[in-house]
Amino acid sequence: MQFFRESMLELIIQTSTNLPPDVRQAMSWALETEKPATQAGQALAIIGQNIDMACDNEGPICQDTGMLTFEIKTPAATNQLAMKKQILDAIAEATKRGKLRPNSVDSVTGKNSGNNLGPGTPILHFEQWEEPDIEVRLILKGGGCENMNTQYSVPCELDHLGRADRNLEGVRKCILHAVWKAQGHGCAPGAIGVCVGSDRAAGYHLAKLQLFRTLDDTNPDPTLAQLEKQIMDEANKLGVGTMGFGGKVSLIGCKITAANRLPASFFVSVAYDCWAFRRLGVLLDAESGAIKKWLYRDPERPVEKLLPGVGFQVSGREVRLEPPLSEEKVRALKVGDVVLINGPMITGRDGAHSYLMHHESPCDLRGAILYHCGPVMLKEGDRWRTNAAGPTTSSREEPYEADIIKRFGIRAVMGKGGMGTKTLAALKEFGAVYLHAIGGAAQFYARCLPKVHGVYLLEELGVPEAMWVFEAKDFPAIVTMDAHGNSLHEDVAATTGAELEKVGARG
Repeated sequence: MQFFRESMLELIIQTSTNLPPDVRQAMSWALETEKPATQAGQALAIIGQNIDMACDNEGPICQDTGMLTFEIKTPAATNQLAMKKQILDAIAEATKRGKLRPNSVDSVTGKNSGNNLGPGTPILHFEQWEEPDIEVRLILKGGGCENMNTQYSVPCELDHLGRADRNLEGVRKCILHAVWKAQGHGCAPGAIGVCVGSDRAAGYHLAKLQLFRTLDDTNPDPTLAQLEKQIMDEANKLGVGTMGFGGKVSLIGCKITAANRLPASFFVSVAYDCWAFRRLGVLLDAESGAIKKWLYRDPERPVEKLLPGVGFQVSGREVRLEPPLSEEKVRALKVGDVVLINGPMITGRDGAHSYLMHHESPCDLRGAILYHCGPVMLKEGDRWRTNAAGPTTSSREEPYEADIIKRFGIRAVMGKGGMGTKTLAALKEFGAVYLHAIGGAAQFYARCLPKVHGVYLLEELGVPEAMWVFEAKDFPAIVTMDAHGNSLHEDVAATTGAELEKVGARG
């Protein structure tokens, strides 16, 4: 199969950079549904612009290009060992080209392999079938939404919903609870795959497989089809909204399957995916490995722009921030303010936070904005170019952030999804704010970071975890936690929790 490697490379690149038509249609509906002047509307404008940019420039839609999961069907005589080797070669090449972020980390040593390869990565599922061609489907599922996966063992007690029993009403409660619990951590609006039954491991796998269905299909089981429709209706009444800012669109898809279970177990497994719902597939000639047909998309059909106009526009009411920031400037900010950042900005996520808890900072953080981001970077000669740079989920840094704010004099931390009570208290005590960037908007934000001043801890932590010092230019974000103890995330969680109780009661 002389063309198989190139076919896999093209599948990887297109999956990373070009959303399938059904997801584009769902995001178009979200843009039409939300009011443009709201925080959710502003966030969707950035998302829509980012989707168009990624397609036009063949850049990663989101900087977290996720865990690659391949579902492959082959005729009986196909050499699967040879296919696996060529898939690995294609992944390494896509990573080298900056279409994938190096995401494979040794769980024992913490070392990043640098090429997305290693034990357990990628995930390859082979299956034989009786067709003459090869089918390969690929999904890229990022860490933020992967962390929002959840599994319920019913009967169980759920916040705002009470007891979920071993019946479809209990299943409904579990699914709605999963959507509510995700808030903005998984880059809402999201899509969910659900498996009712099976065992713990297979239930998660079957739930993830539901994400390979198109958003506009109809479940062949009429009972599950009705439940999917009901969940879509009720989830979008909760008010979680884009990025957890509140709004009318919290879910763009719900796909449910059922599998037999043991009498002693009843699991409801939920696989949560973000708006950057990246999955494509190809049908290949089994002799040559050449692409015969694309699944989910028609390459002959021009991609329709989500935003034919400009997209996100500066209104003139934004607050301009130029680091290093003073305490006075930061304490003047309040929840809901839109800011534009110009000047130096430093990234720091999981590895950097752990490092800073035990060492001095390799760069000056006084008055700085610490950006929770693991960018995709390309080395061009002696210079680095930012290829994708959206925010990562901030809640993972909750155990560290208050101590780091206190120790290093940071005036703002920025990421997505918000943070907890310990960080909120530190913001108030030491005079700092939490800025919410738009999750997944990797191409949009890459253009707001035109210059790299330097990089620290690259050898120790790898590209995603290193501390990058960027020059920001009109980088937009929203204040969602201020220096006076206010938190938009707490407010939305309380409001949507009350709505969840109403929806639950109607069941």
